[in-house]
Amino acid sequence: MNIAASVGPALALEVADAESIAELRHQAEGCTRCDLYRNATQIVFGEGPGKVEIVLVGEQPGDQEDLSGRPFVGPAGRLLDRCLDEAGLDRQRCYVTNAVKHFKFTPRGKRRLHSKPNAGEIKRCAWWLGAELNIIKPKLVVALGASALYALLGPKVKLKPERGHILYPANRPPVLVTIHPSYLLRIRDEAEQRRQRRDFVSDLHKAVEFQPLKVDSQP
Repeated sequence: MNIAASVGPALALEVADAESIAELRHQAEGCTRCDLYRNATQIVFGEGPGKVEIVLVGEQPGDQEDLSGRPFVGPAGRLLDRCLDEAGLDRQRCYVTNAVKHFKFTPRGKRRLHSKPNAGEIKRCAWWLGAELNIIKPKLVVALGASALYALLGPKVKLKPERGHILYPANRPPVLVTIHPSYLLRIRDEAEQRRQRRDFVSDLHKAVEFQPLKVDSQP
């Protein structure tokens, strides 16, 4: 088990102020904190039941999410649902969101190709992600991929060496590090894809088994 208390989270020190996710979502509808809103169809905010213990954080909405206004409903989202089911983790018991709330893309004819958000865009959108975590107060956050990990723990924490580990940043919920399901969709070798998927499900199962560390009270 890794303790990352010395790693400062990249989430903004100042975040949006709201009493509920519904109020926060309403505030975010007119977000212009970065330029991504200019080309996106709409903001895609997080969703989930009122009280959850686990928050899943991805990178950003994709094409289908941008059109529907809901997170993780495209190919990567459907794969995530299947892997969550295999791990014994009900998505309906989780809050699902992204580090960046607008779809960043490059036009290619009639298609819109995913474009990775940069550090500035991730940091500006931490205004919303930090507020989501403050309201929900989960026992565990699952970082799906490098962008989510950057948003939560900053540039010093890298995905590959920390994958499968649960890190404990100061004054933030513990973070389980794993890949984004879209990575599995890009693997062409079937044997490697099966192996990576098996490891991904194993990572997600750690969220099912997770119990927060007990801190002994001082006399």
